[in-house]
Amino acid sequence: MNLTPSEKVKAFFAAYPQKSFSKQQQIVSAGEPLPGVLYIESGRIAKYDITPAGNEAVVNIYKPGAFFPMSWALNGTANDYFFEASIPTTVRVAPPEEALQFLKDNPDVTLDLLSRVYRGTDGVLRRMVHLMSGDTKSRLLFELLNATYRFGEPKDDGSVFIALSENDLARHAGMARETVNRNIQSIKADGLVEITRLGITVKDVSAIEKLLASR
Repeated sequence: MNLTPSEKVKAFFAAYPQKSFSKQQQIVSAGEPLPGVLYIESGRIAKYDITPAGNEAVVNIYKPGAFFPMSWALNGTANDYFFEASIPTTVRVAPPEEALQFLKDNPDVTLDLLSRVYRGTDGVLRRMVHLMSGDTKSRLLFELLNATYRFGEPKDDGSVFIALSENDLARHAGMARETVNRNIQSIKADGLVEITRLGITVKDVSAIEKLLASR
């Protein structure tokens, strides 16, 4: 039986210890040693840094099926980031040397990982463009769309629900919560989003895409 790369990864990590984290529970702090290569079975994990202004800036979000941090496993680089469970999360933890041997033994998994790394790099480059050339509203629109594409739950009426708060968006964009609130109210006034205690509903994704493009 031929397994897909994702099935091979799941089967490999199934042999290792399982750990669970509650929402907003910190997994590792910057400067702390990593427990191993983490594989997400369910939930989401945010990787973030602290800006000079004291704001939390999310640099990546890992979702089910992801395993990381491979730069540390490959190169022994020091951990300069914080890792936190965005929602209740369950992971498996494997020793780095065994994870690397698994990649060497399964070139199709390595190629799939490389493909995902390049897609992630493209996303980082797009974010950099908006950070360097856009105003705060453009940055917020970009993060809102990025979250919609990656974590959104499509609804029957064409809207998309995202289990994110305004505070989460502020962290993703590296902006103060007050700045995000001011801009999100403008987007809300246009009838493009609805905000509840459960999260954010994007009512018209194409309209937000056009609004971002126009800026």
